[in-house]
Amino acid sequence: MSKYKINLKSKSEINIMREGGKILADILQLLAEKIKPGISGDEINELAEREIKKHRAIPSFLNYKIYKGGVPFPASICFSVNDEIVHGFPYGKILKEGDIAGLDLGIKQNGLHTDSAITVGAGKINDKAAKLVKVARESLYKGIEQIKAGNRLGDIGFAIQSYVEKNGFSVVRDLVGHGVGRSIHEAPEVPNFGKKGEGLKLCAGMTFAIEPMINEGSYHIKCDKDQWTIRTKDGKLSAHFEHTVVVMDEGCEILTELK
Repeated sequence: MSKYKINLKSKSEINIMREGGKILADILQLLAEKIKPGISGDEINELAEREIKKHRAIPSFLNYKIYKGGVPFPASICFSVNDEIVHGFPYGKILKEGDIAGLDLGIKQNGLHTDSAITVGAGKINDKAAKLVKVARESLYKGIEQIKAGNRLGDIGFAIQSYVEKNGFSVVRDLVGHGVGRSIHEAPEVPNFGKKGEGLKLCAGMTFAIEPMINEGSYHIKCDKDQWTIRTKDGKLSAHFEHTVVVMDEGCEILTELK
């Protein structure tokens, strides 16, 4: 993707994305409530598809290809468990007590996409996993606090990275957030690391998905043979949170926040 061609959204487009974001937030909340020991990824994916269809939306990820000729993603939701960072397939997975599951979902509503993710524990999780999930969620909002016209992408990444590292975890370097709207992945790339005052200047009308992916151990990653599932290289836990936001003159609006 070109990092220079930014699709600024009109008020009418933002209104459509606001509507889609509310639907997406409601679906993710419903899915999160189903996470418990014994639930399968197949069940979560089926529920997601039913809810998306009920709202007359389209799953953004189903059959999505990263590049021409690539392997199409086979499900409507990314279901990433424990050491899986992102893009995990839901099929054949049954959660056990103490697992953590990342639920990443995108929908297309009236021609425009929104994208959001949460990480949820199955039953009682250990203290380290609980801290990892808590810090991942909080780091998302640390980044969001930096979003306003005139600030730069580096301000967002710096806020996330410094908070995560202060808490003893690492930020994934090889995967980043992204613009979203007319396509599920647009410019710009939105790193979860960086330096204050560096990078693209933000302006009103930009819409992007900010998504910290943080690891219990090293930030290094590896990809499974399925060409999709990304996991921690050291086998330790990872957590992932994501919101779609729109940049405003003063601050930003979270379009996928549960109201």
